[in-house]
Amino acid sequence: MFALVDGNNFYVSCERAFRPALKNRPVVVLSNNDGCAIARSNEAKALGIRMGAPWFECRQLAEEHGVVALSANFVLYGDMSDRMMSVAAGLGPGQEIYSIDESFIDMAGVRGDITDRARRVRERVLQWTGIPTGIGIAATKTLAKLANHVAKSADRKPGSYPAELARVCNLANLPAADLDAVLQATAVGEVWGVGRRIADQLNEGGVLTVLDLVRLDPATVRRRWSVVLERTVRELQGQQCISLEDQPAPKKEIAYTRSFGGAVTELADLVAAVTRFASGAAVKLRAQGSKAGQLQVFAHTSAFRPGPKYSRSLILPLRRPTDDSMALVNAAVRGIEAIYRPGFNFAKAGVMLLDLQDGGIEQGELDLEPEPPARGQLMGTLDKLNDRYGRGTVTLGSAGVKGPQRHFEMKQNLLTPQYTTCWADLPVAKA
Repeated sequence: MFALVDGNNFYVSCERAFRPALKNRPVVVLSNNDGCAIARSNEAKALGIRMGAPWFECRQLAEEHGVVALSANFVLYGDMSDRMMSVAAGLGPGQEIYSIDESFIDMAGVRGDITDRARRVRERVLQWTGIPTGIGIAATKTLAKLANHVAKSADRKPGSYPAELARVCNLANLPAADLDAVLQATAVGEVWGVGRRIADQLNEGGVLTVLDLVRLDPATVRRRWSVVLERTVRELQGQQCISLEDQPAPKKEIAYTRSFGGAVTELADLVAAVTRFASGAAVKLRAQGSKAGQLQVFAHTSAFRPGPKYSRSLILPLRRPTDDSMALVNAAVRGIEAIYRPGFNFAKAGVMLLDLQDGGIEQGELDLEPEPPARGQLMGTLDKLNDRYGRGTVTLGSAGVKGPQRHFEMKQNLLTPQYTTCWADLPVAKA
């Protein structure tokens, strides 16, 4: 048995935990530089604000209905996620943190009424963190994901599913006829692992609901589509194909990209920006114990702002795989200098680390030229200082001096007065 614990409208719920006045009000959390909606309260969803919708398209609607729009505070969300996951871990003996707001719990060996246990854990998460959650329980991870969808939909959209399945849904406890009714009421596109393209193909073939998908022959699915969809069908039929992962798999690519708070025209500002991006990506690289064999750097203008358009990227092979911030920053700076062109208002830049390899494997070379200096201990000290005293406490020189006039910096938790409600307008929660 598996359970999936998922925070409802997680970013919005984090904000509401510290600002109770936001409850029952339409709230939207915006991405970097207040670009797009990345989280919406149920009230905002009811107004028709779509996930990922550009904020300038929602502006008029927000003003008409009093939507509170907040800039994202990812540091807060990460801390709240850690708290929620630590409480949710009490549901079972094993846990896989799938995303910032989702975790799978292994329910094997748990005695008693696991549905009642899930309800009590859900109440504990809400009481201790202020985050409302939905919990889905089933025999496989794919079914647990589907059960979670049922639990949240039954709570948010009364009548879509039986009321007793709201908030905590245990598909394993349902009689066969009731389970078939739930599967029949769920569109095939809601299944974990079925993307929009596959869903369209299934719909064209007459497979409209999850029940239709469950009744397909797995071997036929494999021949017509893929082994991945075959595995999904087997999981929906109750056959476990996806095990719990105690440790997340190392990332195959690491990206660090940001939109700028204002137009960037000077090369020096772009150099300072990619220095910070490459340094941040190097921290993530060292954290997972990998080294990068290639680095990609890019910069482009805005597609929405007036003026000439420009977009270019460059991949730079590294002499040998490395996790050294200095080597990665040097490559990023060389790349941005090569692609920079004057006369353009750059809106976004970024760095991607490619060809990631296990950091414990060293490739030897013939002694034909001087070896680059080993700076592993220096990089470790750099990470410890920034962990202890705050990110950006110690940086490389090309990052420049961070000050109020650094217009290329991303906006951080700033509210746009003409479109949002300022914190000063909201009562402060009492301790």
